[in-house]
Amino acid sequence: MDDAEILVDVQVVPQYAAVVDATLVERAVAQTLRTDDVAGPVEISILITDDADVHRLNQTYRGVDAPTDVLSFAEDDDHSFVRPPDAPRYLGDIAISWDRVVAQAAEYGHSRERELAFLVVHGVLHLLGYDHERGPVDEADMRAREEAILGALGLSREG
Repeated sequence: MDDAEILVDVQVVPQYAAVVDATLVERAVAQTLRTDDVAGPVEISILITDDADVHRLNQTYRGVDAPTDVLSFAEDDDHSFVRPPDAPRYLGDIAISWDRVVAQAAEYGHSRERELAFLVVHGVLHLLGYDHERGPVDEADMRAREEAILGALGLSREG
């Protein structure tokens, strides 16, 4: 897929605008879609926010009263929202907590860039139907895909 066929709407809350690399987010999305051979054109929205916002979203949409690192909301297949026939296929929305990016990067001993890219890749894979919670085989498959994509971005664990 050509990068021109990938529309990524990256929104960063003002307090993190100076530290979040939106280009890295776009690259991580594009690499994930290319690796999974997703046909374009496609569109994804990504919000980089804080724990409080992600906590609220988690509680509202998943009934979980806790913050988390990443949430993915796949576009419904019921086509209840009418889009123009030539519009890109909308894959869904991802919300990432920058607070978790910072904390988890420190916890795992790697850069914030790697952690951010990991969470973007993880979220996009969920939008594509991958789910590590289905069982150990699915979890291993998803983890292998994540590491391969991060490696292609030059963000492997060893790097």
